Amino acid sequence: MNALVLGAAGQLGSELVRLLGDEAAVTHRQVSITDAPALDALVESRRPDVVFNCAAYNAVDLAETEAGLAHEINATGPFNIAVACARHGSRFVHFSTNFVFDGRLERPYVESDPPGPLGAYARSKLDGERLVLEAMPAALVIRTAGVFGGSGGHSFPERIAQRVRSGVRPRVVADQFVNPTFTGDLAPAALRLSHDGLEGVAHVVAAGCCGWDEFARAALAELGLDAGVDPISTEQLAAPARRPLNGCLASTRVEALRPWRDAVREWAQRVENP
Repeated sequence: MNALVLGAAGQLGSELVRLLGDEAAVTHRQVSITDAPALDALVESRRPDVVFNCAAYNAVDLAETEAGLAHEINATGPFNIAVACARHGSRFVHFSTNFVFDGRLERPYVESDPPGPLGAYARSKLDGERLVLEAMPAALVIRTAGVFGGSGGHSFPERIAQRVRSGVRPRVVADQFVNPTFTGDLAPAALRLSHDGLEGVAHVVAAGCCGWDEFARAALAELGLDAGVDPISTEQLAAPARRPLNGCLASTRVEALRPWRDAVREWAQRVENP
């Protein structure tokens, strides 16, 4: 497949590059998604079958004071990509987030549920979805949740393990729930859905949902780290940005990925045997 992966250095981007080959990788240093002329020139010269956008502003709390920058990267940038892909005949797969919902439902959110973003980051991601589909209705927007894995050691379970190894007992929020979704499952699923020609919004997440504290304990157990975590509430966390308490997604369009605990087991094996 002739593909481009924008944001290739991140968790999901690095996993897509692992599957597609280094020639697909495009980092921020090479081309910024906020540079519309450079993006257009890249797509025109490479003529990819599909472009995957993994580039994003993910600093949820900082976005409250950097809303303009978050919007530029999470909304204007994806719009630029969609315009370039539509102009040059490439498929476009854009990744979004469970944060577009307010988390008040008592069941997992499906694609037809109305969004209700709670903060600047969430609003910028929802704006990005809408701008992408306005510019290119045939694009695929994949919403996901609790993404972990990839290269660099920066995903949530790796950060928890690093704290434990440094002698710190982690404090982890227990009243926010997500589908922990492994990049090793999400990346190949995105490739399949792109190949199948799926369009519009689709939720692609692991089967099952849990609190972040349960996710942390499962990861530590798989790594053989005999350590506990201290569960705290969202109120105790006192973060600048509001977060959805129910961040669980489900889909009426695609099958769920494998159960999250099975994915955590494979993730731990990769970490211990890179």
